[in-house]
Amino acid sequence: MQLECLGEDIQTPVPLETKSLSSVNLWMNSMKARSSTHYDPHHNLLCIVSGCKEVTLWPPSATPYLYPLPLYGEASNHSSVTLEEPDLSLYPRATCLSDFSQKVVLHAGDALFIPEGWFHQVDSEVLTIAVNFWWRSMTISGMLEHMDAYYLRRILKRLTDKEMNKMLHFPSSSMDKTMTCTTSQPNNAYRDHVHQGISTNCGDRSSKDELKSKVMLQDLEPCASQSLSELISLVHNRLKPSKLTESTDNSSAGENEETNKRKEGSCSTSDDPVANLILTLHPLRIHSVFLAMANHFPRTLEALVLHALTPVGSEILTRKFEEMDQLISGDDQNQFYQIFYGVFDDQSAAMDVLLNGKELFARQAFENVLGQYLGNNPDGPKQQTK
Repeated sequence: MQLECLGEDIQTPVPLETKSLSSVNLWMNSMKARSSTHYDPHHNLLCIVSGCKEVTLWPPSATPYLYPLPLYGEASNHSSVTLEEPDLSLYPRATCLSDFSQKVVLHAGDALFIPEGWFHQVDSEVLTIAVNFWWRSMTISGMLEHMDAYYLRRILKRLTDKEMNKMLHFPSSSMDKTMTCTTSQPNNAYRDHVHQGISTNCGDRSSKDELKSKVMLQDLEPCASQSLSELISLVHNRLKPSKLTESTDNSSAGENEETNKRKEGSCSTSDDPVANLILTLHPLRIHSVFLAMANHFPRTLEALVLHALTPVGSEILTRKFEEMDQLISGDDQNQFYQIFYGVFDDQSAAMDVLLNGKELFARQAFENVLGQYLGNNPDGPKQQTK
């Protein structure tokens, strides 16, 4: 409702006199009231005329824990969680909300600046009157429309990289320099490096044989030998014929259900002993273990890459390779990849398996980002503003 006649009674605060205000709003309630949890697309200065308000705030970084409604909905700036009694079976991340929240109690004469994009819930006492002022931030004002698509892709890429590290239990803020370089590179960086290794596969045979001769089983350190034995055992266990027969005997519906379960779990390290083992190995131990496997157990290495690696396993292994590359010379890198890919009859197919796994893992992380930040969850419950 427009109340322009009241405008003369509302004095714009001095700090806002130079701002281009989007709107000025008057809030009045006769009974206790509670707003839904939401954010505004403007900077907000909330001023209390009389009464009392308690404001609970969450920064934009808490968005995944607030389960925003879908971006295409009419209330896309609202949270779908009922904060008084959140249904944790539907919104498990909501258990962390208190870790991010701040509460402020405002009385007559008080003012609170709520930055653009900050979620907030406002509880108003009986007979409370308030005025708030909205204005566009410099950040949004400075975003030229023709750059929107670029900003969207950059932001989604950064959130996806962060989600991938989270899925692998890598802390985003304390990753080492190598890991930061890894996540900032496009997926084809690994493809280019491996193509270089494959293209030189027919190079100096003596140097290749010399490197292989250095990695004899009896020369492995005890820890590396144990890791090699465990990895071989895990690959053989995963590819047991009895397990393969079991899956073929299932009914069609059962097969689909099992496939879906494998697909859901394939991007998690929780039930993936192969990926977990590779994750614990130092990059230089990866170097010696995989050279020994290529030399003495080539068919097991082939089975590992082509059949035993899940998407999360592919992501972890290739990250380890990239870390390893930072620690060994260029010649040793080329020789390693010559030996590693020399195990496979079709080297390009092996590389494609790893790259496809990495892309499946990244896709799952991207879908997680869409769900956490944009409310895109087609399989979830229908969400409504409370």
